[in-house]
Amino acid sequence: MTTDAPALALDDITCRFAARDGGEAYTAVANATLRVGKGEFVSVVGPTGCGKSTLLNVAAGLLEPSSGTVAVFGERLVAANGVNRRAGYMFQADALMPWRTGIDNVVAGLEFRGVPRSDAMRQGEEWLRRVGLAGFGDRYPHQMSGGMRKRLALAQTLILSPDILLMDEPFSALDVQTRQLMENELLALWAEDRRSVLFITHDLEEAIALSDRVVVLSAGPGTHPIGDFRIDLPRPRDVSEIRMTPAFLALHKEIWGAMKEEVLKAYHRQKAA
Repeated sequence: MTTDAPALALDDITCRFAARDGGEAYTAVANATLRVGKGEFVSVVGPTGCGKSTLLNVAAGLLEPSSGTVAVFGERLVAANGVNRRAGYMFQADALMPWRTGIDNVVAGLEFRGVPRSDAMRQGEEWLRRVGLAGFGDRYPHQMSGGMRKRLALAQTLILSPDILLMDEPFSALDVQTRQLMENELLALWAEDRRSVLFITHDLEEAIALSDRVVVLSAGPGTHPIGDFRIDLPRPRDVSEIRMTPAFLALHKEIWGAMKEEVLKAYHRQKAA
């Protein structure tokens, strides 16, 4: 392992999928290279259906690329040998078990690792407190609001102390107000220990408000990065306030300028399909 290696390095990644009718294979991602430094918050944006989640699944070790390599802190990751065990994955849809209470959902990963129940519960209570759910551990997911379930999922992921957070549009289903609260919650937790984050979103404003860097993907098929923008906005940030600043608006204009044509390409392709 190389001490100065990035937390996550995807090099020359290509992902092809066989056609159901036996026709030509579909190339979702082509020759894509992406890096996330230690402690860096990187968001990936691009047109709908361009392959953002495909790249995230490659980073998680859930999908082996057709070609290219993935390295985690300098060590080669091979999907066939298992998932990226240094990463925590937060999905767009809730990955909560409806038959378990809130705290039992939070501690499930620790229990699967063999942590004694008493220790797991102690850590679970602390994480419920940290995400603002102290006193709600005995509720089931269906008894919680969407925002509360997202807080629960965040605690469920972070309690395992992953070195890398892989997040696939985790707040997209929330209303605007709850979404901004969750974004600030995420930034506050991230600031405590600066884990490396790869965050997938279709929302450019969200990407800029959260990130150190924003990577723009081309329209598919054969998606690949076409822009890499450093977000030099001061931290700590309040995501609702930062969006009103001239620096934010200038960044939005610059990145949208690189992204707009790709969004239109994807739109016209989908419309013609």
